[in-house]
Amino acid sequence: MSKIQNVLYFLLHKRPIINNIIFGFLMGTANIIPGVSGGTIALMLGIYQSLIDSLKSFDKELIHLLMSLRFKKALEHIQASFLLPLLTGVLIAIFSLSKVLSYLLDNYQVWVFSFFFGLILASVPVIAKHVRPWNRISISLGILTATIMYLLIGLVPVRTPESYWFLFFSGALAICTMILPGISGSFVLVLIGKYQFILEAIKNLDFVPLGVVALGCIVGLLSFVKILSWLMNKYPNPTMAVLTGLVLGSVRKIWPWKKTIQAIITLKGEIIPIHEINILPSEWNGEVFFAIIFLLLGFSSAYLLNRFLEK
Repeated sequence: MSKIQNVLYFLLHKRPIINNIIFGFLMGTANIIPGVSGGTIALMLGIYQSLIDSLKSFDKELIHLLMSLRFKKALEHIQASFLLPLLTGVLIAIFSLSKVLSYLLDNYQVWVFSFFFGLILASVPVIAKHVRPWNRISISLGILTATIMYLLIGLVPVRTPESYWFLFFSGALAICTMILPGISGSFVLVLIGKYQFILEAIKNLDFVPLGVVALGCIVGLLSFVKILSWLMNKYPNPTMAVLTGLVLGSVRKIWPWKKTIQAIITLKGEIIPIHEINILPSEWNGEVFFAIIFLLLGFSSAYLLNRFLEK
């Protein structure tokens, strides 16, 4: 092994904390890109089950431990040695790369999307190998889920009520999709017509609707991770087949060449597309050539990372 390989091996295999920070950094980087889910990266890295189990531990027992001032036991209960470094990596990525990736998306969106298109495409077989075996039920679930996800991404946003019960539901639904691979919570809020409403509430410091949304997020997260964890333990093959379908269907969102049909303007004056259609490049030029290069680079990165982690 070369010196660089030895250093990488030491960081990833001898130091779990650094390992989890790196994984969190990769997840946080993915979350910044529109249409890319950190859950997809967690699945590809093989830490999705650990993430769900750790989030599931935010329960009554944790409250009891905190009320009893047994903080060490509380940290052990939520697997803090895994979750906190992972969260640290996510935050480092968000705060350090947001401006860089924002600039790249504004000026080189086709190339950025091409890289992540290749990355996600390569992650599908990595995730699919966790389904043992691929029988008729698993294949049917995977195809059905991929089709539903593909159609869902193409939906046009709808008008929905602004009553408290729907705001609660919006928060719960958004946070659930944030931990699912293949779809982002902000995209779901756009689909159900609550993205702009929540931005306005933040601008006006309207704490009542924001509190209702936050409550929905808390209840949705604590409830959904328990259901997801139960499914992954009780029915691992069908569940992983569904997750594979989610990732496969999500490539529609990250296709590099798009035409905007409808968009909204944010409070900062930014234009965010909410209804797009995928198109083919109109001509062969330098942008298309480099897009193919970045697509292959993303595909190769996912493949080599998986091979390295297996070793």
